Amino acid sequence: MTQSAPALAPHAIQYTITPIDLHAHLYQVVLNIPRPKAMQTVSLPVWIPGSYLVREFSKSLQGLSASQGGQLVDVQQQNKNTWVMDSSAAEPLTLSYQICAYDSSVRTAWLDSQRGFFNGTSVFLRVHGSEPLLQVLHIEPPAQQPHWQVATGLMAAQTNPQGFGRYHASSYDELVDCPVEMGAFWSAEFSAHGVAHRFVVAGAPPSFDGARLVADTQKICETEIRLWHPRGKPPFERYVFMLNAMDDNYGGLEHKNSTALICSRRDLPRKGEAQPSSGYITLLGLISHEYFHTWNVKRLRPMELASYDYERENYTELLWFFEGFTSYYDDLVLRRAGLLDNAQYLKLLNKTLNQVLQTPGRHVQSVSESSFDAWVKYYRQDENTPNATVSYYTKGSLVALCLDLSLRRAGHSGLDAVMRALYRRCKAGPMREQDLLDVLHELTGRSWAADISAWVHGKLDLPVAALLQAHGVDCQPDKPQIAQQLGLRVAEGAAGISIKVVLRGGAAEAASMMAGDEWIGIEPLQASTDSIGWRLHKLDDLPLYAGDAQQVLALVARDKRLLRLPLALPARAASAPGKGRKKAPKTASQSDTVTLAVTDVNLVNLWLDGR
Repeated sequence: MTQSAPALAPHAIQYTITPIDLHAHLYQVVLNIPRPKAMQTVSLPVWIPGSYLVREFSKSLQGLSASQGGQLVDVQQQNKNTWVMDSSAAEPLTLSYQICAYDSSVRTAWLDSQRGFFNGTSVFLRVHGSEPLLQVLHIEPPAQQPHWQVATGLMAAQTNPQGFGRYHASSYDELVDCPVEMGAFWSAEFSAHGVAHRFVVAGAPPSFDGARLVADTQKICETEIRLWHPRGKPPFERYVFMLNAMDDNYGGLEHKNSTALICSRRDLPRKGEAQPSSGYITLLGLISHEYFHTWNVKRLRPMELASYDYERENYTELLWFFEGFTSYYDDLVLRRAGLLDNAQYLKLLNKTLNQVLQTPGRHVQSVSESSFDAWVKYYRQDENTPNATVSYYTKGSLVALCLDLSLRRAGHSGLDAVMRALYRRCKAGPMREQDLLDVLHELTGRSWAADISAWVHGKLDLPVAALLQAHGVDCQPDKPQIAQQLGLRVAEGAAGISIKVVLRGGAAEAASMMAGDEWIGIEPLQASTDSIGWRLHKLDDLPLYAGDAQQVLALVARDKRLLRLPLALPARAASAPGKGRKKAPKTASQSDTVTLAVTDVNLVNLWLDGR
């Protein structure tokens, strides 16, 4: 047993969670409130910090009952996630309920015969009026799996060697910010700048190279700690990485001293593999991203999120900074940690740049508007999303790039110094956009208001190419692919071409193509009895069957109907349009891919090394 914590305060809120039925995916939760209010109110959060969408966790809660003094107490549901107990303030109140845990994501709760996982926001009712009090959690083992272990960022108070037992949290906020992993997982420990770190992996295959994952993660952690605290220690005493390896999934969610991650098993490092796979590089970028959030959003955070309102959306225009700047640093840290070379890093940056360039919505929505609209747009993407929105992750990372390179071109030390100064200025707490502007002015002696206004609140393209060129990297326009020329995003297969997105301003839109259409083939525009149509399975076959035609009839299936849509074909780059040839409609993506090429290695190294 671990060393016992001091005796519990008489008013401490106590939760006991037990995986009672692995096959039915049920957790049992018992909540004891020593000093309830008369008509005590409780509620379950509707969202989890870090994932900006109302997810209605109460849909998984069932069988709520309450008792006081050995007698049942009436429970009245007030709305979708709030209940009021017909309680007195005279004696302790006990609530009991079950959570059905079917969600394998990092956001809610999961339970089966192989693994258990939960975030507190999806399982622990909030006791209104008692949020600042000590919260005690008893984690009980499942009877069917005596060999399971526990991993969590919560402070252990009295636990057995497997980690089951009692944990303490200073408040409800801290309780629900520490997810819990249970199961027969792989586990290892390491130290980064004197701080204990633990890495657990569930679902790892026999080929998994755990030693490599730990060594690479240690390099990431040490690089980020040095970035934020060149001469000090990080603001936490321990940290836990919880990774769930699945057949095909990806994601992560940050917490104050831990993170929950998901990856494909194929992306894990493998024993005997000399070179890291692209999937493993992606996983390392995810680890770097979530760990960077330990400072940038979990401590330094938007003023609007100084305290969380778990009952509704919490709006902010600053996700471009907290997610976007973190996205800039995630791969940059890999380069500084020696896990990427220059070519690998620039390839990842190139991908981000092209993602933004291929999004017509960047001229419709600013990145600050994108941040505010995250609750209704980013997590609810549809076939029109690229035409109407821009990602605060990708464009936000390019804003960080522009700021870093602009500072360096002007002879200043770069973005690292800005991040550290912000962290100090805001005392590792809430910040406003004005704080960033003030820090920039203090460090450089000039106003950056016009730059931030244009890059963050404007809708024009960022000066990425010119800034990269000044730091030894050239942006060379690519020859557009057929999908880009037509303004399409498609999925290709044996059954045909499935249209996923029709981009604004392209030839496909002018032809009245729609997302959801199946593009079956083409016919000559002027069909006759002896004209020949052609079946299409790949867009690359379009020039083969269209020949020199300026227009064709695109044969598409929509809602079981066959439609013939007149489609103007773009001129092929190899031959100029003939006399009198009509120009095809301009596509939104015709020149929206570039390739980055190094022109001055020394300048690139100065930038990427952070010198």
